Amino acid sequence: MAAIARWCMRHRLVTVLLWLLAFGATAAAAGVAGPAFSNDYEVPGTESSKAHALLREGFSGRGGDTDTIVWRTPDGQSARTPAVEQRMTSALDTIAALPGVGSVAGPYGPNPEAAARISPDGRTAYAVVTFDEQADSVPKAQARAVVDAAKNDRTEQDGLQVELGGRAIGLTEAPTAHLAEVIGVGIAALVLFLAFGSLAASLLPIATALVSVGTAYFGITLLGHAMPVADFAPMLGTLVGLGVGIDYALFIVTRHRKGLQRGLPVAEAAENAVATTGRAVVFAGATVCIALLGMLVLRLNFLDGVALAASLTVVLTVAASVTLLPALLSCIGTRALSRRERRKLAAEGPGSDTPTGFAARWSAFVERHPKPLGLLAAAVMTVLALPMLSLHLGTSDQGNNPATSTTRKAYDLLGEGFGPGMNGPLTVVARLDGAGDRIAVTRLADELRTTEGVASAGPVVLNRDGDTAVVTVVPESAPQSRATSDLVDTLRRDVIPGAGDRAAMDIHVGGVTAGYDDFAEVIVGKLPLFVGVVIALGCVLLLLAFRSIGIPLKAAAMNVAAVASSFGVVVAVFQWGWGSEPLGLGSAGPIEPFLPVIMVSVLFGLSMDYQVFLVSRMYEEWLETGDNRRAVRVGLAETSRVINSAAVIMISVFLAFVLSGDRIIAMFGIALAAAVALDAFVLRTLLVPALMHLLGGANWWLPAWLDRRLPRISIEPPERHPHATIPAQRTGADPATNEDDAAPATASR
Repeated sequence: MAAIARWCMRHRLVTVLLWLLAFGATAAAAGVAGPAFSNDYEVPGTESSKAHALLREGFSGRGGDTDTIVWRTPDGQSARTPAVEQRMTSALDTIAALPGVGSVAGPYGPNPEAAARISPDGRTAYAVVTFDEQADSVPKAQARAVVDAAKNDRTEQDGLQVELGGRAIGLTEAPTAHLAEVIGVGIAALVLFLAFGSLAASLLPIATALVSVGTAYFGITLLGHAMPVADFAPMLGTLVGLGVGIDYALFIVTRHRKGLQRGLPVAEAAENAVATTGRAVVFAGATVCIALLGMLVLRLNFLDGVALAASLTVVLTVAASVTLLPALLSCIGTRALSRRERRKLAAEGPGSDTPTGFAARWSAFVERHPKPLGLLAAAVMTVLALPMLSLHLGTSDQGNNPATSTTRKAYDLLGEGFGPGMNGPLTVVARLDGAGDRIAVTRLADELRTTEGVASAGPVVLNRDGDTAVVTVVPESAPQSRATSDLVDTLRRDVIPGAGDRAAMDIHVGGVTAGYDDFAEVIVGKLPLFVGVVIALGCVLLLLAFRSIGIPLKAAAMNVAAVASSFGVVVAVFQWGWGSEPLGLGSAGPIEPFLPVIMVSVLFGLSMDYQVFLVSRMYEEWLETGDNRRAVRVGLAETSRVINSAAVIMISVFLAFVLSGDRIIAMFGIALAAAVALDAFVLRTLLVPALMHLLGGANWWLPAWLDRRLPRISIEPPERHPHATIPAQRTGADPATNEDDAAPATASR
């Protein structure tokens, strides 16, 4: 690490130019290639995937995204009123002629299916717009043109309300400006300036994170052309990358500033910072990547792309922290210190970095009261985790969008006019082989209409070749309702295989709700294996680093506690709806089925960061003195301030993403912010040191036979400089107020 730092500082201009070249090249390539993201939840081998495959093979014209235009007349009027019919027919004809629109099916005309698109009370009607491509491939401009043609002063006359829904239409509601990133970076810059007192030093972590995360952002866009990558992956990568990137740079800059305050030359201070804290950054980044790549165990294409995208971002932020950052540190010289610190250094010479103030007082306070403080921390984590017991996995839809959005209004209008099930119809698809199968499917459609929980079932629709049939089933309940999921199970288990003439037929139930249920079932089934792999890998890394059985086990327990409590907050906000509407996050709804997997990966990685930076200092002191109480006290006193500063930055960045306008990203933002806050301010600065005080020397126990077989690695080797004097703990004395009376003790840095 020291050699890398020396080369980067010696060739600082080349280093900076190489990073800028990488950023510019990926941006240009991504701009030329364009986005190619895919939100395909389909899991091969499930019932819904088989239904979709039959539908795709038999009805090739159904390949485009299907959206809806809904309108509702004021009281006393009908959708069949000549004036309304004339305006909306004209608008639908205009939309049908737009580029990218394959077909438009309205409610006016002799076709019986058209008449069914007007509600029983006659006030609500809808039209189906089918694009040529799936939503992921529909240009935003085409979707905007449809919205503009449907919603304008000409159509919305005399109190007529026109709204649009569908995935392609949802593209028009996505924010264009990266407001969340700008706000998060701005708050992080302010916190850094308050912590350092130097504008130059506060801007370096920001610059390092922006270059690395920007390169990763465009790299993820290119990755989408090579494999399935969800459209929220770039935003998720940015969220994680900004958080860890700024934090990693903060740790290194903090160590560099301490070196300057001890009188080290700029080059030596930067080299020493990379050789020590830089190694811890690499180790922490590796743990985050390992946790993220644990998603590959699930063998789901949808999550594989997310795992690789987030890992790419973390790798680039770590690389920038140990290469670009030292080059920039050598450029600003002693301006990494504030003017007051530079004047003090010139006038008084090198000073001591002995921890004082609140950090020292808090560390001593925890040492004196480990039991009550530990119980308090455990109680807080338990209370916050309780909502997780009612966790309901499902997929949010446009009914969870903000109440002011046109997609949410269209969703509500359809539900009010035609019943809640209209927003999530099921599709029963069958492969036919002869006239007997056609008769069997007709009988099945009749049975579906009389099945409990089914509001209506359409006629049997055959493809041109007559070998594939589809029946559209509208449930009585909403797509997110448990009753709809139960109906899917009933159709598959009881209704479809109910008659003997259908036993040999290839019939499957698909649709949005069925697909989401299948996806959630696969995720839940593999979740224990995934969590076990992530925990095991994390424990192995900590075992190698700290040569202790207790440290990895405590870390695993703390990580599980952080995940459980953060999920409790997510359930309260998003599933129970506590404050979701005022925050602009839409109405209450289920938690995305893939969220537990991604959150476990990210949270385990981020929690491991703080564990590494906290315990590595304790471990260094333990090796030096063999005194557990002193090791815990000194480690907490010397690391708590930088950990808390890093946590404030990360929380600010994560919470800023609530403004992204994307419900999924907002879930990630709140979950990560809650986890980091609890991890930094409750677990690492309260519960972990309290437990370590209570366990004493058992913290560092390792069987001799295992110690001989484990390879020896060092995360953060100690620096070579004079020992600093730290107040020792004395019964009945407060080191923060009685330093002159306390017995001196030395602590190796």
